[in-house]
Formats: sequence, C-alpha cells, structure tokens
Amino acid sequence: MGIAKLMSRDLITLELDDDLSKAKAIFDTTNIHHILITDSGTLVGIITDRDVYKHLSPTIGTSKETPKDTFLLQKKVHLIMSRKLITVKEETTLNESVVLFHDKHISCLPVVNDKDHPIGIITWRDILKVIALRYKRELKAKG
Repeated sequence: MGIAKLMSRDLITLELDDDLSKAKAIFDTTNIHHILITDSGTLVGIITDRDVYKHLSPTIGTSKETPKDTFLLQKKVHLIMSRKLITVKEETTLNESVVLFHDKHISCLPVVNDKDHPIGIITWRDILKVIALRYKRELKAKG
C-alpha cells in the first residue's frame, strides 16, 4: 500500500518569517501537531507543537503574562524549526514509511513533489490507525 492513500493533503503551512504567535494559534485551534515551513512554496522546515510550547512561557495568555512573554510570541518560526528534514514521495510504500519512522525517530513524514513542494503529510498516528483497522478486520473475520 502506498502512502498516497493515507497522507493528509489538507496542509497547514507557514512561511519562514511568520511569528510563533501564528504557530501557537494554529496549534491552539486545530488538532494537528506539525506545521510545514515553506519558503516561496519550497519545504524548508517543520515545527511541532512541542517545539512551540518549549519556547514559550506558560504564562502567555494569563494575567501573569509579561512583556518578555509577548516578545517571545514575535520570534520567527525559522529560529526554532527543524531543518533536517526526512521527506518522501507519493510513491513511497507504507512499509518504507514505517522503517523511516522507526530508524529516524520521527513523528511525521512530509510528502513532497519533484520540486520539494509539500503535497501531503503522514504521521505516526496515521500509521497506527492503519494497523489498528487491519487488526480489527482480522478479529472480525475470525469471529
């Protein structure tokens, strides 16, 4: 099975010079854990919800928020994004993806075209869902 059937094509991206406030707002209002960072459409990095919250104060948005907290929200995403990307193509198989997740200790695989433009993303949760559904089908078939 290829990942083209499993990957999400509804991508949320930010540009290199977007502020952490934009990333935080996305993570606060969606159920995603990874944002792809692009530069004129080319994938150049990735930022996770953990990356963002690790760099922000827990007092942001509370009565204890300080000017320093507000300043941190203005930090650019390129300052904390991961630049060492492991990407795949649409033709990559599920098995190849699983090996990459295991060997590289990653939580998502951006799917790119020949110009390194993001066209999808697959996460370890997507892989786990496939395994769980297969297992449920096997159990149902048995009995």
